[in-house]
Amino acid sequence: MKRILTLITLAAIISIPCYGQSATEIVQRANDKMQGESSVAQMTMEIVRPDWERSVSMKAWSMGQDYSLILITAPARDQGSAFLKRGNEIWNWLPDINRTIKMPPSMMSQSWMGSDFDNNDLVRESSIVVDYVHTLAGDSTINGYDTYKINMTPKEDAPIVWDKVVVYISKDEYLQLRSEFYDEDGTLVRLMEGSEVREIGGRLLPARMEMFPMDEEGHKTVIIYDDIEFDVNLSERFFSLQNMKRVE
Repeated sequence: MKRILTLITLAAIISIPCYGQSATEIVQRANDKMQGESSVAQMTMEIVRPDWERSVSMKAWSMGQDYSLILITAPARDQGSAFLKRGNEIWNWLPDINRTIKMPPSMMSQSWMGSDFDNNDLVRESSIVVDYVHTLAGDSTINGYDTYKINMTPKEDAPIVWDKVVVYISKDEYLQLRSEFYDEDGTLVRLMEGSEVREIGGRLLPARMEMFPMDEEGHKTVIIYDDIEFDVNLSERFFSLQNMKRVE
């Protein structure tokens, strides 16, 4: 889950003049401001395909880098299903059959809930701060915002599938408005864009994140943040297999 949360919420930081800041410092501030020590979020995921669309409502809890829990609240057929991440392992609770499934390695590359994210995105342990080398690559304009363009290349042995990630962070509020994911051939594989900037949970954030798989025309997954509360009182005990079955 944490990866999804990282992919779909790389966003705002407090507006502080950044004279003399390095690319890594800019990314660190953005990451820290978005994640907080812990959070609870209400979200809607819209999966868009050329001939159909599907909407999934969910509530998500996270703490630090290692713990997250997602509860599906709609549609009715999926209501009550939950996903738990502890470290690099993930479990799925299926109330209809009263069963908890630990996802095996063979399932990790499969689509998550039919979206453009896969199960690997839920458990990826990589950090956008410590697992990449960051380089300022100039300036750009995204949706009317002046942004820093930052190239992120994985460090040796980092658990990352991308050859390069390019991010665009606004200069005024440090909103991450665009992320480009490239494979080892230099091909753009996925594109994520943030928009509809507004105050959520006391922080200025893009409330709408759109993920596009570049090899599938007409496909995208949209995450809409309805509400977020940061730095809530959570503990490791909250993220248990038992609590996954009864959380609401």
